[in-house]
Amino acid sequence: MKNIKGPAIFLAQFLGDEAPFNDLNNICKWVASLGYKGVQIPSWDGRVMDLKKAAESKDYADEIKGVVESHGLKITELSTHLQGQLVAVHPAYDKMFDGFAPAEVHGNPKARTKWAIEQLKFAAMASNNLGLTEHATFSGSLLWPYVYPWPQRPAGLVETGFKELANRWVPILNYFDEMGVDVCYEVHPGEDLHDGATYEMFLEAANNHKRACLLYDPSHFVLQQLDYLQFIDLYHERIKMFHVKDAEFNPSGRVGVYSGYQGWADRAGRFRSLGDGQVDFKSIFSKLAQYDFDGWAVLEWECCIKHPEQGAEEGAPFIKDHMIRVTERAFDDFADAGTDEEANKQILGL
Repeated sequence: MKNIKGPAIFLAQFLGDEAPFNDLNNICKWVASLGYKGVQIPSWDGRVMDLKKAAESKDYADEIKGVVESHGLKITELSTHLQGQLVAVHPAYDKMFDGFAPAEVHGNPKARTKWAIEQLKFAAMASNNLGLTEHATFSGSLLWPYVYPWPQRPAGLVETGFKELANRWVPILNYFDEMGVDVCYEVHPGEDLHDGATYEMFLEAANNHKRACLLYDPSHFVLQQLDYLQFIDLYHERIKMFHVKDAEFNPSGRVGVYSGYQGWADRAGRFRSLGDGQVDFKSIFSKLAQYDFDGWAVLEWECCIKHPEQGAEEGAPFIKDHMIRVTERAFDDFADAGTDEEANKQILGL
């Protein structure tokens, strides 16, 4: 069995314009002081990296790596959640998702998609330059407005949607394959890949592409009432990344899974800081260890109640306390009788 690495932290929710959150050096110094060993970097935030430059310049990538390692940290992965979202956008969301892209492609969905695909390729190159083997992203969505079958979905609509999604992603996956990097989709509401069934449909449409892997985040499964432990049993061979994020689901006579358009604090399903929700992390860490997951345990902080700095401070020891040092021998080895094949035959009366 293999050991999980960590604790690490996803920087996206902590970056800001004031120190220590305003550049890579300052924020790395801060997270290292909290006990983290790795950082997951959002590739879209210029305060911590220039993605295009990291793709085209090995020297610049080495500089980024050097800044992180000067604080005793490792880069765990890069993230293109925002750019990946734009690989596939239903027209209903065009206006809102324009904000994820530069102004020059606003109002031009085709140009925005082209920009997003270029960004993903930059991320593959940058990951290769940084010596990384996994990458975090979203799938985007053409079908999310039709997640509930009312009005009745036309025959073939879902199949057509997944065929087009695969057509857009397979060339990207092929490019990541050339760079030696797995694409890890965060299975997430709002994405066409939002549970196990949709991931399987995508895999089928993408001819089971070996680089189409998973970022495991149990919080999203709590909110949709999916068995997040069995998910590991089913898909552990494809799970290459792990977001350690807590959540809770408290339905009432007023709100349930859909939560009536309420704000985060009033929803039945809410993301919480580690230890404040309902996720069974002891069982998750045990299952991941059982299946030889040796990636990073990365805190993703999202909570509608607790301050992010407190969440980060509490996150490192929480993850560390749940990490399992796997055993190198069986607990009953002391009772090994040292038998051989001939002895085994005698025992069986053969």
